[in-house]
Amino acid sequence: MVDRLRTDEQGAVALYAAVMMLALMSTIGLVLVGGQKVAALREATNIADNAARAGAQLIDLDSVRSGAPLQLDANDAIAAANDYLSLVGHSGTPIVNGDTITVTVTISYNPVILPMGVQTVTATESASARAVEG
Repeated sequence: MVDRLRTDEQGAVALYAAVMMLALMSTIGLVLVGGQKVAALREATNIADNAARAGAQLIDLDSVRSGAPLQLDANDAIAAANDYLSLVGHSGTPIVNGDTITVTVTISYNPVILPMGVQTVTATESASARAVEG
């Protein structure tokens, strides 16, 4: 009987197939979750870029007329960036520094496959736009 147990390999293929299926499904899940993260980062980048461009269009006309260096009207630029963010349904943080506006956008999403205890994943990106003469 002991010799039979040592040489009996019945069911070994089924065990191997089960382990390999688990590994394959885990790999597919990680690829899909990684793709969701890349898509969220791309979306955050696009939104931040467009919000910064919207804000960079609002220059301080009084400083331009007085011959001072080009500056953004901070309140109007921030308001324009926030208006764009509201229009697309996201929130962000615009900051004006002289002739440059920087917008930071954070997007949160729930992984569809393999949550692994993580309920919400975030993607944060920043973009800047600078007002130029010309």
